[in-house]
Amino acid sequence: MLSKLEVASMLPARDLQRARTFYKDMLGLEPAEETSADLTYQTPAGARFGIYETDNAGTAKNTALCWETPDIVAETAELRGRGVVFEEYDLPGLKTEHGVATMDTVKAAWFTDSEGNILCLSERR
Repeated sequence: MLSKLEVASMLPARDLQRARTFYKDMLGLEPAEETSADLTYQTPAGARFGIYETDNAGTAKNTALCWETPDIVAETAELRGRGVVFEEYDLPGLKTEHGVATMDTVKAAWFTDSEGNILCLSERR
């Protein structure tokens, strides 16, 4: 049953308007749909993610959403130019250089949104 359905991610926000401003100004995204309770974004291929207001925002310590890019160096440079700050990690099995980790089959870079959600860019190698 579920194998025939599309999925959509949901991200929490303590302040929905602050989140809307971050996603517009820092990431260049406009909501496809907007209500007083949530924002919905859609990728060119049709994938969707929503942002809704809740006091639980920013409590997860895992990657909540990841965009795939063919050129992580160019994408991180563009986002840095908009003011996005990428995380630096030096953990067993995961070390970033200039915000980008290089692993066997993927490069990845993480940053947080205005609500404390951990977001990611990845490039398959």
